Amino acid sequence: MSAVIGHNGPRLSIGIISANLMNLGEDIAVLEKCGAKYAHFDVMDGHFAPPLTVGPAFIKAVKTSMLKDVHLMIDEPLAQLADYAAAGADIITVHAEACRHPHRTLQAIGELPNANDARRPIVRGAALNPSTPVEAIEPVLDVADFVLLVAINPGFPKQKFIDATAQRLERLRALIAHTGRPIAIGIDGGVTKDNIGAVAALRPDIIVSGSAVFEQGKISENYSTMKSGITAAG
Repeated sequence: MSAVIGHNGPRLSIGIISANLMNLGEDIAVLEKCGAKYAHFDVMDGHFAPPLTVGPAFIKAVKTSMLKDVHLMIDEPLAQLADYAAAGADIITVHAEACRHPHRTLQAIGELPNANDARRPIVRGAALNPSTPVEAIEPVLDVADFVLLVAINPGFPKQKFIDATAQRLERLRALIAHTGRPIAIGIDGGVTKDNIGAVAALRPDIIVSGSAVFEQGKISENYSTMKSGITAAG
């Protein structure tokens, strides 16, 4: 298990593009004061995922003590990986569905230097959309450090958490156990203040949430509520 993630119970990774981008520095300062450890960047190219969001220049420009958790929802990311590593990515997650050569793509992530700390490798993440069988990830589990189960359909607004994610997570755990490797698991999408406890009870290592944390600009209050939900889940 990469020390970047660990197995110390669910940790929040905060979806940065849900912040007030005109006030981003101050919002990030609030998150850091709250103790947030991960800043999650949803990178969408307008093709694999419908919206067009941010890229390496934006990620590099964000100054934070939080680890940069970069989720690439883009077609054929292999040629762009070095740009995201140079932008300061600590975790790079690619979609199995978006890569012609997913195994090689994850290998390539592992060969890139971490711009924040050369002693620490970049975490190699593989993501799966809700309609992709969990078993599709099995061929790359020898080179993945992290598997992200996406619990909504990427890029479409106002979606609810897909309940079948719970069963998918259990199947994924069985596949990971068979490898004998300490691979972390994340859940991303549809996580709210109302369901954070139920999601945390599934015991992923990472829970991604953006709009729930930045809702109405009450970052400290919302973050505290989310953390309390995780704690209550035990």
